[in-house]
Amino acid sequence: MPSRLRSARRLLKTFLPVVLIILVVIIGVMGWLVYAITRPPRKAYLVTPQTFSQLTGPNLKANDETWSNHDGTRARGWLIRGAEGAPAVILLHRYGTDRSWLLNLAVKLNETTNFTVLWPDLRGHGENPPVNWTMFGAVEGDDTLAAIDYLHSLKAPSGKPQIGSAIGLYGVEMGAYAALDAASHDPEVRVLALDSVPVAPDEVIREATDARTSTNSSLLRQFSHLGVKIYSFGKFNDTPSCELAGTLTRRRVMLLSGEANDPLRPSTLALANCFPDRGFVELKTGLPVTGFNLPTSTGEQEEAYDRPVIDFFDKGLR
Repeated sequence: MPSRLRSARRLLKTFLPVVLIILVVIIGVMGWLVYAITRPPRKAYLVTPQTFSQLTGPNLKANDETWSNHDGTRARGWLIRGAEGAPAVILLHRYGTDRSWLLNLAVKLNETTNFTVLWPDLRGHGENPPVNWTMFGAVEGDDTLAAIDYLHSLKAPSGKPQIGSAIGLYGVEMGAYAALDAASHDPEVRVLALDSVPVAPDEVIREATDARTSTNSSLLRQFSHLGVKIYSFGKFNDTPSCELAGTLTRRRVMLLSGEANDPLRPSTLALANCFPDRGFVELKTGLPVTGFNLPTSTGEQEEAYDRPVIDFFDKGLR
């Protein structure tokens, strides 16, 4: 046996265990990251329709509804019915929160407009979710389309359809991306209010990774992104928000962002230039309160945020 070949075999025997250990460590870290970020921390709901009614007095007529997503998984949300044949609005929360964060906005929207309002727990979120994992907006857009299908299946007491053909979507961060994605596939979505829009789902992954690891390691972010792609079996859709917005014509859009230190302010402002009909886009920037911190705001701050959003849907969907 040539000496060069013997040397190569000795090197292989020496370094192969080290390489295997490194690979095992990388796979282990990647697996832990994917498990940690696709299952966001879950807490008790901030408020439910029942506790809301106890605080405000009148009985809130919000039902806890379930329906099927297009992939066969189950979805759930709170529903307040509006007038027969009136438009409907779906509210979508951000990563790491749940539907209770949007309950107050939903109630005021219904009371002001008499629209039907549905606000679901996005997959992986809320107490004991029917789907344990999230995809950071990459499949939640299709789940939103399933929620629209569910709304169309509702019947009013007269037997006629509960909602009309006009749909409005409100979303924060991951929910904003899901709303954009759904609107790009459904022309019935005529009005969009988007708060703190990420560049793409990968930006939500990066923020989730940083939060779970208490670092801003680019290597760990890459592990998370690759791990999520593998975990989703190739179904992870990372289409940029700007590309989705470019497909939307003659849709009325409100973009909301926080003050200068808001990390999603630049991507939200940049999105305004991606819509084909810029005259239909309204910007509200420098807000002291956004969908990220609504539950911790004062009543006056919350009203200053909610009222323009409600008026926007009221005018845009009539």
